[in-house]
Amino acid sequence: QVQLVESGGGLVQPGTSLRLSCVASGIGLGFKLYTVGWYRQAPGGQRELVAQLSANGTTKYEDSAEGRFFVSRDNSRNTVYLEMNNLTPDDTAVYFCNAQYFSLDYWGQGTQVTVSS
Repeated sequence: QVQLVESGGGLVQPGTSLRLSCVASGIGLGFKLYTVGWYRQAPGGQRELVAQLSANGTTKYEDSAEGRFFVSRDNSRNTVYLEMNNLTPDDTAVYFCNAQYFSLDYWGQGTQVTVSS
């Protein structure tokens, strides 16, 4: 059974940084073939793509994340990371990890990120 587990969320002040991690279990050696990414959902809002990293290294970022957030992966650890810098209150949301491979689509339970002074 495939499971994605996020960690690293929390309460931080504006202007600071945070790194989220997501460990995938049950995927095995196939993890390197997956497109992995991070989505977020703010209160009352829809889930939106924040950052995505394909198997060949192509990245995609939501406009407000471009230049502040950086997605990376360690295939040897079946782990994907999201480095978030210069956080603002608008970044407050539940952040979800996602792994896709053709019709296979897996989600984590989410980790809360709150940016507040």
